[in-house]
Amino acid sequence: MSAVVHIVDDDASFRTAIQRLLRASGYAVETYDSAEQLLQRLPDGAGPSCILLDIRIPGLSGPDLQDRLSALGSHLPIVFLTGHADVPTTVKVMKAGADDLLTKPVTKDELIAALERAIARSRAGREKNEQLHSLQKLVDSLDAS
Repeated sequence: MSAVVHIVDDDASFRTAIQRLLRASGYAVETYDSAEQLLQRLPDGAGPSCILLDIRIPGLSGPDLQDRLSALGSHLPIVFLTGHADVPTTVKVMKAGADDLLTKPVTKDELIAALERAIARSRAGREKNEQLHSLQKLVDSLDAS
């Protein structure tokens, strides 16, 4: 199963260009023109995936979406990609658990490397959850004995 990158950016031409680049690099891609749209179609995180998120988007901002996803219990890794990075925002999103913050323009290699790190974390988290679930089943079966 190929990893899914969920792109949230209000710039349609940017979404299309990044979508093409990522699909050509072997990723499955879902695009959203707003944070609200991603929340309406909230990814279930069933497979390895991450979110590529702009900082400044109309409505709910990237950092606000990060906070909302955290409150919903989402563990999808987030890579921010923005043309408007500043130190306070960078510190805020990194402290809140962002995997990375890249500034536009970004090279293909920088983008793919950041996404791969985030997806590796997604895979590791899924494996850990599966192991915990297996251990819980074992404990439950021992308690039932």
